[in-house]
Amino acid sequence: MTIEERKEKFVSLGKFLGQFTAEGIFEKENIPHNDQFFARMQDTIESAVYHNGWFTRENVLFSIEQWSSALSAENLDCWLESYDLNEVQPKTVGLIMAGNIPLVGFHDFLSVLISGHKVLVKQSSNDKLLLPVLADYLIALAPEWKEKIQFLSDSSEGASKMKDYDAVIATGSNNTARYFEYYFAGKPSIIRKNRNSVAVLTGEESAEELAALGEDIFRYYGLGCRNVSKLYVPENYDFDAFFKAMYSWNPIINQAKYANNYDYNKAVYLMSQFKLLENGFLILKEDKSFGSPIATLFYETYSDKEELKKELEARKENIQCVVSQELFENEVDFGKTQQPNLWDYADNVDTLQFLTKKI
Repeated sequence: MTIEERKEKFVSLGKFLGQFTAEGIFEKENIPHNDQFFARMQDTIESAVYHNGWFTRENVLFSIEQWSSALSAENLDCWLESYDLNEVQPKTVGLIMAGNIPLVGFHDFLSVLISGHKVLVKQSSNDKLLLPVLADYLIALAPEWKEKIQFLSDSSEGASKMKDYDAVIATGSNNTARYFEYYFAGKPSIIRKNRNSVAVLTGEESAEELAALGEDIFRYYGLGCRNVSKLYVPENYDFDAFFKAMYSWNPIINQAKYANNYDYNKAVYLMSQFKLLENGFLILKEDKSFGSPIATLFYETYSDKEELKKELEARKENIQCVVSQELFENEVDFGKTQQPNLWDYADNVDTLQFLTKKI
């Protein structure tokens, strides 16, 4: 297939996914192979919710809707225009995916196929249901992709079971990343580690901006690397406006797994006599770390914006996104961390450049 044909197939996938929205699921006309895949996708969404307690129906549909929006002809053209994909020599690229949020590995999957390579996928057991349906839909659109897409079985545990590949993109914790770096030392690779996102507040944010920040904090229960897990606030910051803006998210405490984490972390902090701020569904704890537990948000105060910029620059290897308003280069707007563009690469590593120049 030419690059234009590959783009066309992913645009069709985007239209197929556009039937599954947060507002509801609506079968549309003129969607290729819809009679074969619409009901299957519905059933798979329900199965994914049942399979993983963190994958609520709302969050699964939110992820699907974001990918539907991303896979437009305009977005694909904008993303791909600076790469020469016609000169790519097809190779086999192994993907080891995380499973923290629904379809978290789809961008890597898309990148490998759109650049003309073969993809060998090792999914996380936490998120193993949705992507195979999307892959089968793409194969229905372009049967030649059947030879380009391979999933390792559940019994193929670990990187050691991945064979006959030319390069690898692996995502995991800091501990598993060390294993990946050792095991894949002889292959071109992208190895992703733990990262977290932060928000820098000035005290001048509007109620609307703070409310939007709630989306960055609570979407997917804060499990994504693009979720804000820490705030930087001015000295003597008044958290009243912040807590008021977060109030619309209070139903989150009705989710049992989230509530259990909230109760556990609150008990541990209180027994350790840490000073806390909390509102019944979110704990604020002053802490220099980036990665806060579920239902907890760390915060730190600052007195000088320029010094804070230097500190965050020095620690950029630990940061995925910085949410702020006209303070930082490449900052993300309030409420937009879970709506990345196709060209917003994880860990700021250009995946397509790797796939076109490094292997």
